[in-house]
Amino acid sequence: MSGLVLKLGPNERVLINGAVIENGDRRTRLTIRSPDVKILRLRDALHPDQVTTPVRRVCYIAQLMLSGDAEPGAGRRQLLCGIEQLSQALIDQDSRSLLTQATAAALADQPYAALRALRALLPREERLLAQ
Repeated sequence: MSGLVLKLGPNERVLINGAVIENGDRRTRLTIRSPDVKILRLRDALHPDQVTTPVRRVCYIAQLMLSGDAEPGAGRRQLLCGIEQLSQALIDQDSRSLLTQATAAALADQPYAALRALRALLPREERLLAQ
C-alpha cells in the first residue's frame, strides 16, 4: 500500500487534520497511509494579509478547507464560485487546463489537489498584474 510521502526539513511544521506537527533538528520522511487526510505545509500556507489578489483569494479558500477552518459544503461552493470567476479572466489554454483540474478536484472533495492546481496560476497572475 502506497501513500503520501512528506519530506520535512529541520524544524518544519505541517498541519495534519488540524494538528500542528513540528519536525525535530534533522530531515524527516513521513509516509501518510490513511486516505483523505488533510495536510498543509505551513511554509506554503498563505497568511490572511497575503490574500491580496484573485488567485490568492481562491487559494486561501482551498487552504481553509484543508485546515478544517471552512465548513466543507460552504467551502466547496465558495471554491467553485472562485474558480468560475477566475475562468472568466484567465482564458489562455494553460490557465484553462489548471482551472479544469482545480474544478475536478473541488468536485471530488480533494482540496489539496485543487490548491496545487491553483497555486500553479500564481506566477501567471503576478506577470499579468505587473503589466
